[in-house]
Amino acid sequence: MLERITKSLTSAAIFLAVYFLLNIALRIALPHTLDLDEAEQAFYSQYLLAGYGPQPPFYNWIQYAIVSVTGITMWALSVPKNIILFGCYLFYGLAAREVLKSRSLPPIAMLSLITLPQVGLMAQRELTHTVALLFATSLFLFGFFRTLRQPTIGSYLVIGIATGIGLISKYNFAILPFAAFIAVLPERKWRGRLFDWRLLPAIAIAILIVLPHALWLPENLTNASAPTLERMTAEHEAAAGLPRIGQGLLSLVIAVLGFVALPIIVVAAAFRRDFIRALSSSSPMIRVIERMIVVSLLGFAGIVVFAGASDIHERWLDPCLLVLLIYLFLKLETAGLDLSAGLARFRPVVPAFMIVILSILLLRIVAIQYIGTYTRTNVPFANYVTELTATRKPVLIVAGTKFVAGNMKLEFPDVPVVIPFFPGPGVPEYGAAKGPVLVVWRGETANDPTISPSFANDLVRSGIHLKEINTLTLPYLFGDGKHTFSIGYSWVEGGAQ
Repeated sequence: MLERITKSLTSAAIFLAVYFLLNIALRIALPHTLDLDEAEQAFYSQYLLAGYGPQPPFYNWIQYAIVSVTGITMWALSVPKNIILFGCYLFYGLAAREVLKSRSLPPIAMLSLITLPQVGLMAQRELTHTVALLFATSLFLFGFFRTLRQPTIGSYLVIGIATGIGLISKYNFAILPFAAFIAVLPERKWRGRLFDWRLLPAIAIAILIVLPHALWLPENLTNASAPTLERMTAEHEAAAGLPRIGQGLLSLVIAVLGFVALPIIVVAAAFRRDFIRALSSSSPMIRVIERMIVVSLLGFAGIVVFAGASDIHERWLDPCLLVLLIYLFLKLETAGLDLSAGLARFRPVVPAFMIVILSILLLRIVAIQYIGTYTRTNVPFANYVTELTATRKPVLIVAGTKFVAGNMKLEFPDVPVVIPFFPGPGVPEYGAAKGPVLVVWRGETANDPTISPSFANDLVRSGIHLKEINTLTLPYLFGDGKHTFSIGYSWVEGGAQ
């Protein structure tokens, strides 16, 4: 059966589609408390803006468009994410088909993406903007390899569209087209592709896609870059100079190993001696991919050396290393070996990974009291709402964080949910509100409902004065009844009263 599934990209894509439907069904069945990225999307879906803060806006635009039609529901959050992830796999398979001669290898390469932890697990568990980045990277690889093999105006436009989407998905995507350009330069056979007139419309369409955000960025550069620069700083940062550079380069090496180790181990275990023999194989396409990877990683090394980054995360390497599995299967094919035994051993790996990932996504919520720390999805927001609205309903909700705001928006789809000073000064909605306004926040820890000084100050600056501060503490969902989570809240009357 697995051999039939992997016989063509079409059958493999249908198999993948069923898997993503299972992921959607699982997310709908689990508690509808949103994790950080989901909550951010729920909150931001109320606004159509050129920029939202530290992350580029592509995913937010997609989410806004969908919520504008369907309203905010768990379906509206889960389905688009899984469709975009499915698109990532699909275009990865199409990219593999451009470089692999064997018809049996592209479906395997496409399905093997699930062995990359950042794609198989992390993208499903909590990420959103990175999901868009993965899609853009796969689309770029398809257009890039197609242009090298058989250039057309269409293939160049795919590169342009992918570049535009990538740049407004995550800023680190910028390193990929640069690395691809440098990688092709030494290859006489393909160098002309870089100076083809068809590159001009590709550049134009990329600029058009990026333009709204690019016009927003200069006046908001601090808001867009400061959180990212902060995350690039290690918790225990070494002294400036060589110690910090060493710390940053070590974190880069660890991130690379964390990214590539599992898929390499899995492929090596399946193909055994053939994998070792294939390591020495080479071709013009292999050399281009190798240069792309090296140039990309040198770019990150440059960020460490010149920008002082000391903590590189694995997911930041997505545009650099997503091509890894295509590269490994291209090496195996170029070696000219009989791969039938290795493929037979590799095929069962895919459904095994699917089962393991679905099990992790389920058990991390429903069995959390036995296996680890409670997650944000275990926070009982629906129960909070039942308690808070027993006697009155809010006409406006003012939240202290995006995590709280997004969850409140999901629970109150028809009620405006705002955060002070986003997207503009103060809370103008408060002045127009006629009726009860719910102010709600969380503290620094699970059992700390203390209002933060910054949020309290923002409320005062917005003309909102809390008369009575209350606390609501409830046990975690699927918990042991002993562990609880607390929120703080206050009811005030709208400014139009």
